[in-house]
Amino acid sequence: MAVTFDLFGTLVDADYPADPAEVVARELESRGVVVPDDWHVAYGERHVDAPEGAETPLPAHVAHALGSRGVDASENVVRHAVVAAFDPEVTRREGALTAVRDVAEQGPVGLLSNCAVPELVSKTLIRAGLRGEFDAVTTSVGCGWRKPHPKAFEVAADALGVAPAMLVHVGDDRATDGGIVDVGGRFVDVTETPLSAVAAELEAESR
Repeated sequence: MAVTFDLFGTLVDADYPADPAEVVARELESRGVVVPDDWHVAYGERHVDAPEGAETPLPAHVAHALGSRGVDASENVVRHAVVAAFDPEVTRREGALTAVRDVAEQGPVGLLSNCAVPELVSKTLIRAGLRGEFDAVTTSVGCGWRKPHPKAFEVAADALGVAPAMLVHVGDDRATDGGIVDVGGRFVDVTETPLSAVAAELEAESR
């Protein structure tokens, strides 16, 4: 058995921008990019024809949104603007570190997070004091697939050296994190089983 944890809403709380399109626009403008007048409309449109369940990195989305309005910006500038726009205050949830360490005593432990912003997960782990606590970190922007797509769980399981059916995923959203059951694994909902009880519950079931 191996265990993965969701990050946002499960192990940490993060203060996201209330208007991400506006924050991204400000960061683009500060780097000399002319943002179109209907930016909020462009930002809200779909510009990348990706397969269902695939992750579109936010910098790619932003670059295509600009391009759809005739604005050309370098890939590097767009990436830096997006990364700067998503720089939230992070609070580690009570019992999160203990839960991860207690579970790690029973077997491999990883992180599996939906996140379209490069560097955000690694930055969040550092700020939450969780860096180095996982045997493997899998993100949707890194692997190309978002939970609940089976491939997201398959990549995470492979990174921990187990079959997907041997993976337990701990999260707070049944609609996304609960997708683990479709590959034969188990979902632990922290809205029902608090972080403080996860390790004990898994240990009792493995006996």
